[in-house]
Amino acid sequence: MVTSLTVADLLRPSARRYAQFYDAALVIGGSLLIGLSAQIAIWLPISPVPVTGQTFAVLMLGALLGARRGSLAVVAYIVEGAVGLPVFAAARAGLPILLGPTGGYLVGFIAAAHITGSLAEKGWDRRIWSTILAMGLGNVAIYACGLFWLSCLAGAAKAVLLGGVYPFIPGDLLKIALAAILLPSGWKLLGCSGLAKNRERGRD
Repeated sequence: MVTSLTVADLLRPSARRYAQFYDAALVIGGSLLIGLSAQIAIWLPISPVPVTGQTFAVLMLGALLGARRGSLAVVAYIVEGAVGLPVFAAARAGLPILLGPTGGYLVGFIAAAHITGSLAEKGWDRRIWSTILAMGLGNVAIYACGLFWLSCLAGAAKAVLLGGVYPFIPGDLLKIALAAILLPSGWKLLGCSGLAKNRERGRD
């Protein structure tokens, strides 16, 4: 299977012990970034789930860090919130948040980061249309998990769609468009600098 380097791989130290510290720092730093993005929250009267910056952070972390580190960053974020750190939306914390309306979306973040990270490792984040598709598939995973859990809590399909999907579509489209601009543009800059080519040549 052909794999490509992610952005995080370009700066990864070659020495094993430093590489492990680097990976751990990325996971912890990524979890904190998700926590910060969660504080950008807009509560809508038609939905029990706020519109936040988390989705963008999760998808970008997956693309930048890769499947393993990206999904581990999300897991670390969820654990931090579960044990009481105020990292969930509106500085909330605790297991009740995971068992409430937003719980399914939080679990979906793990799948989304893994999906976008896996596709980034195949080079999908280097072109506009493949970036759009990768981000779209990540969003589908978030919606699928979120709607499944909401349906378990609410039951009514129409109410679930009204409160769990429709309010988020405009923002998600904007986030996907932004990612489609930032990621390929970033790779072009890295290509011009020669860093990406040198690291990939060194790996070969």
